[in-house]
Amino acid sequence: MDINLIKTYLEDSDPQKRMKAVLELRSYDAEVAIPLLIAQMNDREFLVRSFVAMGLGRKQNAESFARLLEMMKFDRDPNVRAEAANSLSYYGEVSVSHLRLMFEQDDHWLIRRSILAALAELNCPAELLEVALIGVAGDDLSVRSSSIDCLGVLGNTDKQAPALEKLLSLVDDESWRIRLRVATALGKFDDSRAKEALNKLKEDPNHKVVGAVLNSLV
Repeated sequence: MDINLIKTYLEDSDPQKRMKAVLELRSYDAEVAIPLLIAQMNDREFLVRSFVAMGLGRKQNAESFARLLEMMKFDRDPNVRAEAANSLSYYGEVSVSHLRLMFEQDDHWLIRRSILAALAELNCPAELLEVALIGVAGDDLSVRSSSIDCLGVLGNTDKQAPALEKLLSLVDDESWRIRLRVATALGKFDDSRAKEALNKLKEDPNHKVVGAVLNSLV
């Protein structure tokens, strides 16, 4: 799409046209795209702002990084904050400390799950362990489940010992969904205690947990 038409669409009252314009900026260099993306940061439609966050994750410079931080911290919609967190992770190691801090400050399940997924893809076992332990201790089942998955990711890192300790403490959790995730995560550890815990979970009253155990023991 021609850049002048993109600018026209960005000012249109139809949010579909504004979203299309934001997507079309993918074809332009950062020096052209970033100022136009930033200008739409406060669009009244959360979907447009989400697309802006996606764009700023792909058109990278210091200004777009700073704007993504702003969106992650202050946007009123959790969908946008989650998308901003995900896009921030595309900047690599420099994003880790910001994502770690945001996980503690924003307890919305969508943001926390987005940060967990992002950190699991980065080489940051210390920070991943920290957020996973926070998530497991929370009340939201989806965040607890994702946090347990992340503890499993740590199975072959220098944080495997504390990750395993936490998993072992969850073997008798009252939620079968948590026990299922624990059974899957324990399969990532080459440790006799992990094997003992899996053998115990083979006797779990929930057949889905038992199925997860069998997969882990293969």
